[in-house]
Amino acid sequence: MSAQEVTSTKRGSSALQMGPRKKASSSDPLVSHGRHFGRTVFALCNYPSLLTNGILRLEQMEDTVLEDFSAEERREHRVFEQLLDSYPGLLERLKNGSEEEILHVGELIGKGAAGARGDDTKTLKSAILDWISPKGEAIQPPLHRNSKIDRGFNHELTGSLLCPAGLDWNDTQTKENLRSGETLVCGDQWPIFLYAHQTYDPEDPWCGLLRSRLLVSAYKHVFTSPSSVDREPKATRSGNARLHGMTSVTVASIAYITTQVRFALTSSSVFSRTDTATDSETFYHSLLDLLEDTDESKEVNELLIWWNRQVFPASSAAKRTITANSALSKIRQKRLALKQTSNTIVSS
Repeated sequence: MSAQEVTSTKRGSSALQMGPRKKASSSDPLVSHGRHFGRTVFALCNYPSLLTNGILRLEQMEDTVLEDFSAEERREHRVFEQLLDSYPGLLERLKNGSEEEILHVGELIGKGAAGARGDDTKTLKSAILDWISPKGEAIQPPLHRNSKIDRGFNHELTGSLLCPAGLDWNDTQTKENLRSGETLVCGDQWPIFLYAHQTYDPEDPWCGLLRSRLLVSAYKHVFTSPSSVDREPKATRSGNARLHGMTSVTVASIAYITTQVRFALTSSSVFSRTDTATDSETFYHSLLDLLEDTDESKEVNELLIWWNRQVFPASSAAKRTITANSALSKIRQKRLALKQTSNTIVSS
């Protein structure tokens, strides 16, 4: 395949969308890396296209600055660079390899990402029922662990969690319209379970966003081990986070877990890019659009600190703000005042 043919076939659509399913023929450390990369950096991605486009773009950037590319291409290139930074030697392997080698590497990474996504989808389908059950009570009517047909808006409990923020699930007409499909829910209409205590304030939509206990339980289940869900967070880590040296939460991992929880609550049986009912790709992208928006950096940084306290408390300790009027704050203030006085004397 020529470079021109690669360009024409791979430039047709964004790499940051799920491509057709292909089986990688062999195992490789890249498969394991793909599992973690998909969960923490970018989940729904066509990795062969990502690598092919990225290499071609590097050549173009010898004459063109990144800012001259479209917003979608810039985002795609950031993901490409994160992949290169996370796997030493990958850039050299891609530059020295043929088009077939580049595609093969992409398929290996994609195999890992898809495998992890499938594993998480399978385990969360059952586990989520334990987390949404009323304390000390059974779910009524019962929900099956191995079948999702009764979930979604078909069931009172899952329906109340999936109801878009701003709509009232307790309103009979709203509930009927959601169940019948007359009210079409798009991927960028976020369900109420994203909010702490399922409480949404239209005047302050950031309040409680992505801080629900349900999301924390799912995050721990995937990243620190299923047994860590009901325990107090500790400094020691196990599971996927420890395996990959993960010591802090990423915005993409929050978006990934939220997408998985949303899918687990729905009645859809297969996680598919063509599933217009769940619209999971649009949902995932809409979360990343917010969390990667530089204008929202203050709120996002506060959100990450909150998440790290829930999942990685040891690593977040240094990020905690000092309590006002505490002895420590007084010491810091006095030291700052002394430094300022000293600098003033030196400059004069």
